[in-house]
Amino acid sequence: MYSILLTGGMGFIGSHTATILVNAGHKVVILDNLSNSSIEVLEKIQQIVGQKIHFVKGDVLDTKILEKTLNDYQIDSVIHFAGLKAVGESILNPIDYFENNVCGSISLLKAMRLSGVKNIVFSSSATVYGEPEYLPFNEEHPLNAVNPYGRSKIHIEEILKDVCTSEPDFSAVCLRYFNPVGAHESGLIGENPNEVPNNLMPFITQVALGKLKKLNIYGHDYPTNDGTGIRDYIHVMDLGYGHMKGLDFLKKNTGWHAFNLGTGIGVSVLEILNTFKYENQIDIPFKFSKRRPGDIAESYSDSSKANKILNWFAEKDLNAMCRDAWKFQKNLKN
Repeated sequence: MYSILLTGGMGFIGSHTATILVNAGHKVVILDNLSNSSIEVLEKIQQIVGQKIHFVKGDVLDTKILEKTLNDYQIDSVIHFAGLKAVGESILNPIDYFENNVCGSISLLKAMRLSGVKNIVFSSSATVYGEPEYLPFNEEHPLNAVNPYGRSKIHIEEILKDVCTSEPDFSAVCLRYFNPVGAHESGLIGENPNEVPNNLMPFITQVALGKLKKLNIYGHDYPTNDGTGIRDYIHVMDLGYGHMKGLDFLKKNTGWHAFNLGTGIGVSVLEILNTFKYENQIDIPFKFSKRRPGDIAESYSDSSKANKILNWFAEKDLNAMCRDAWKFQKNLKN
């Protein structure tokens, strides 16, 4: 059994990972500043797992509260989700992104050093790869992020690599996510951004609900089959299990390690839209808009390293992702 601190654990991926870890018998403490989440998520997590979850309201830039939390709850491992994550916003506000993501990670590592915690799973991103030199992306692909968000992730990965070099008993796993979608099968938790969604699936579900008028599809002149961008969509619960597998790996291995987490299947925006419409029997009005700066045409994974070394596999298909996302959004309305 692990005693785990989840920074940013009230967010989309963190909350789903929390349910998996608690149901597996681990002790979980969530630290979140609630900047892009709600305290109500805690109640939903507790409802799913049937027990109280310890929560600390705090910011990763606050080293003192991190150190106190690590010591008070006798934490032995950290999963670091906390961070700003919108590509377009990072281009407009790069300083905010580097301060929050990079400085926040340094603050966390300082607190971990002071508390003697030596294990961390880091929430990285496939955006570290940038424009593909080849597809699918594997972990050996050069890192060349094309936006400040992706570059902030590269900086944190490099910092973790340097810490592992300087401290031989320190362990870090960087999980490079592709595109998380879906929701918990209960429909109690899912992706619910405070602002207008930056990600495709919550935008689709809010249009389906009538909360937003039309889906904006950014770019229909990409060199793809239907002109829309292609991404590797992964169910958030599959992603959550990847974090638990990462923790298991850390307990037996030191040093720095990176793993892709994706399905390996590229799906276009129009394909995911049509699957959602078919699966949920609902029409989604949309319009084409110009490309967003920092977006690339195609991105999908080679996750064979995680399959082989972590014994992790993506099991849920696109239909399940669309069903679960819509179930959550309908429950949220009710």
